Amino acid sequence: MNENNDMSSVDKPLWKRYFLHISYDGTNYHGWQRQLNGHSVQEEIESALRKLLRQERVVSVGCGRTDSGVHARDFYLHFNAENPIINKEEILFKLNLMLPKDIGLFGLWQVDYLAHARFDAIERSYEYHIHQKRDPFIQRFSTFYPWPLAVEKMNEAAAHLMRYTDFAAFCKTGGGQKTTLCDLRKAYWEVDDHKLVFHITADRFLRNMVRAVVGTLLEVGRGKITVEQFIAIIEGGKRTQAGESVPAQGLHLTEIKYPENKIRELIE
Repeated sequence: MNENNDMSSVDKPLWKRYFLHISYDGTNYHGWQRQLNGHSVQEEIESALRKLLRQERVVSVGCGRTDSGVHARDFYLHFNAENPIINKEEILFKLNLMLPKDIGLFGLWQVDYLAHARFDAIERSYEYHIHQKRDPFIQRFSTFYPWPLAVEKMNEAAAHLMRYTDFAAFCKTGGGQKTTLCDLRKAYWEVDDHKLVFHITADRFLRNMVRAVVGTLLEVGRGKITVEQFIAIIEGGKRTQAGESVPAQGLHLTEIKYPENKIRELIE
């Protein structure tokens, strides 16, 4: 059985597959994915599941990867249990007691044995948070950026993103992406007093893409580049031409969408 436990046979396996709905403060983690030399959310989840389910091995598959320090308000993973989980509420309660306080669990349900947390996701949304006045109560989840910004120009530039599908200009070098094409569905800034939030939604994202897009839009806001130059950067497709990636703590994965019948149908 491989890590994804993809089944080519029509026969249903003896094990049961479950989706787990979680969120986490990424400050103390080297992202979601298990690392050789870093602390990960996946490591914490799998360790707790092994102990609680009394399984020798638990392999979880997340809906995506988050970089070190990035937060997730809406995150899904799947795992296989050797024995059916009868009382899901009790399991959730115990898992929340076992896990660190910066990881929260909200839902657990049995799904079709071919359901996949990553490949079945049809849409992902992120927010990037910026504050322009010192605010100690949000600095863990937002980036301090005190320079004046022309937000209307930033929104003008962001609107042009929807005209394109190739975002190689915002892809981290060596990211191992098979394609740099994305179906972008939303990209805009909103302002609330001294706080700015960038909203972006797509079917998928490239590694480091959102932080690179935000960094380049901030250059538009500061007048370092024009909207026309921003367009040229997209069309040029070279990461070296785009702006620097903004810090991780301002980035939040906020929503993952699945086809309802893919993950909500219980196996009878």
